[in-house]
Amino acid sequence: MDAIAVQNLHRVFKANVGRIRRQTKEVTAVDDISFTVQPGELFGLLGPNGAGKTTTVKMLTTLLLPTGGSARILGYDVVTQADQLRPRIGFIFGGERGLYWRLSGMDNLRYFASLYHMEPAVTKQRIPYLLEMVGLAGRANEKVEGYSRGMKQRLHIARTLLHDPEILFLDEPTIGLDPVGARELREVIRNLQSEEKTILLTTHYMFEADALCQRLAVIKDGRIVAHGSPEALKQDVQDLSVVEVELFGVSEVILDQLRAQPYVDTVSVENRNQKQALFIQSPRGAEVVSDILRLLDGTRIGKVAVREPTLEDAYVRLVGGDT
Repeated sequence: MDAIAVQNLHRVFKANVGRIRRQTKEVTAVDDISFTVQPGELFGLLGPNGAGKTTTVKMLTTLLLPTGGSARILGYDVVTQADQLRPRIGFIFGGERGLYWRLSGMDNLRYFASLYHMEPAVTKQRIPYLLEMVGLAGRANEKVEGYSRGMKQRLHIARTLLHDPEILFLDEPTIGLDPVGARELREVIRNLQSEEKTILLTTHYMFEADALCQRLAVIKDGRIVAHGSPEALKQDVQDLSVVEVELFGVSEVILDQLRAQPYVDTVSVENRNQKQALFIQSPRGAEVVSDILRLLDGTRIGKVAVREPTLEDAYVRLVGGDT
């Protein structure tokens, strides 16, 4: 049996628009998506902000009713059997809410264990085990208000694991964390697989998905546009090379000229403090560098490199890189 089975899942929201003549407009957040997750698998749902990732997770965790389609978790229907399902799942949404900051990490877990009506003997053993697993054993008696954001996220995971759920939903758990905190949290997620937990992870960090996930689905505008292993998705861009140009200010006119070139597949720009990184996917590789630099004439340029495509490059090709 699939741990998660999603079939033609659909969700429409109604929004009021207009200031003088108010009208109701339907917005499709999730549009007829289907996928499965196997027991013990770490499955990634990738997509840009607003693609429908969080809406999907909220439907799968019974927090939001679908408009259409169906989803079964561990064989339970998320609509008609929500009460039977909820004790068997756990979920974490990115952010710092959901903890009592004036209590210690230990007391937070004791409080939530009481809400789960856990037996005292079980609580006494499980809380120290979870604190050790998430790397907080040495800080357990400190107030949460003194924790870093990464420590709070790790305590969130410990709290979610108190009742030993079979399936975890992690919705962008590393968002807003510094690099050290994000790396520590990713290590905790890796350790969860040793407990054979089924995990659905949403993220828009491609390196994170590549490092953690066994299979992925890419969602854009509420629809799944690709799915498979990270290696399979990277195969979709093996016909390309990526020219990466460090520069200091580039006009939209020049970007439009680059996009219009027959040797260019996609163009994307990433802001990096006082400079930018320009990524150009092309099947012609290094031989187009001179043409690109000619178009960038007059723009202050730093380093130029040509590299093989990554999962992030595959993602850019799928969701559109003209930013």
